[in-house]
Amino acid sequence: MYVTGRLPVLVALGAVPVVLLSLAGVDAWAAAGGWLLLCVALAAVDVAAAPDPRAVDLSRSLPRRVLLGESVVASLRVRNRGGRTLRGRVRDAWQPTAGAPEERARMTIPPGEARTIEVPLRPRRRGELVSAFAVLRSDGPLRLAGRQARLESRGALRVLPPFTARRHLPSRLARLRELDGNTSVQVRGQGTEFDSLREYVRGDDVRSIDWRATARSHTTMLRTWRPERDRHVVILIDTGRTAAARVGDGVRMDAAMEAALLLAALATRAGDHTHLLMFDRAVRARVTRVDGPALLPALVDAMAPVEPQLIDTDWDAAFAQIRALTSRPSLVVLLTAQDAPDAARGFLGSLPALTARAQVLVGTVTDDEEPAPERPDAAEVYRIAAMERTARDAAVVADAIRRAGGEAIADTPDGLPPRIADRYLALKAAGRL
Repeated sequence: MYVTGRLPVLVALGAVPVVLLSLAGVDAWAAAGGWLLLCVALAAVDVAAAPDPRAVDLSRSLPRRVLLGESVVASLRVRNRGGRTLRGRVRDAWQPTAGAPEERARMTIPPGEARTIEVPLRPRRRGELVSAFAVLRSDGPLRLAGRQARLESRGALRVLPPFTARRHLPSRLARLRELDGNTSVQVRGQGTEFDSLREYVRGDDVRSIDWRATARSHTTMLRTWRPERDRHVVILIDTGRTAAARVGDGVRMDAAMEAALLLAALATRAGDHTHLLMFDRAVRARVTRVDGPALLPALVDAMAPVEPQLIDTDWDAAFAQIRALTSRPSLVVLLTAQDAPDAARGFLGSLPALTARAQVLVGTVTDDEEPAPERPDAAEVYRIAAMERTARDAAVVADAIRRAGGEAIADTPDGLPPRIADRYLALKAAGRL
């Protein structure tokens, strides 16, 4: 049962006759009590006369996936199985982060017919959004009160990472085409392989001239080279407690996902095999043996429901999982936050065993540095000192990573994805991957 806004208005209207009756000598308290009893009786009759809200069938229609920040419409179809017209309102029980409107949708459904209620959603958080039920209100004939029921009807929507770093992909693909020999810019390194012959163009490296082919064709011919393909790139995203730290408008793990998606898109176009592992003390997500156009959908689908865990990461177990993915990784990208020497001891102790087998990049998301005010107060002085201490500790850890055979890259959430992609291309160009 519920009451509408009409009931308190009706009770308030009774003040006029109560005052008039009291002026006529009638007991005011008796008149007021009688009016309240009349209003309650009318509301009870209205509830009894309201159609049964449980005499309906609910069905849902909504997409299974949507990118974070995009709008989507969830449809709720209500079919009236009763013998009377159902007038009322319905509210779909989405959680607040789904961005559903707060007001209830009005509906009028004749017997045997159905109406579709459209609920606009604009998710504000990545992950799995669920609506387990809908609440339906059936008004009585007087619209003073009505009957309410909770109807079970599950709907689920998976909100995927937005992949905003996609804007960096066209420029990196253009550089990749240069490495592949599709333009006049050619590279040759220790790890490159012969691709084809073409005519010499002024400005090309004369060391790549094929003199035998030149003699046969009477035209100066040039050998072109391309980076080797079928390399294995393993991306590990740390989902431990440091991944929950806020940087910019999100958490570190969200920025790590952006870097992983950009690198995976680039590596796939380069002909390499990409493996993803999200780990702390257990495997939270794993994508392997997926190549081509199916890779990015598989990655975002696996990443979507993962949240940071407030535990320390077991790096020995994490590196064992990397070895289980592939026996011959060419590049391992560790997206983690190693910026405190004491907390990084376990990571640094396990790192040399990994760098002995593969090229290792360690990517860390850092916060934007705010400029110091000209005349800082005491609080600003302490904040600046803390930032300097954090930067110094991060430099110490980065130096230890280099001594262990890895390469440390630290940047802001917007800057880290393209920097890791650029380093991947540089390794390809140098023949080290």
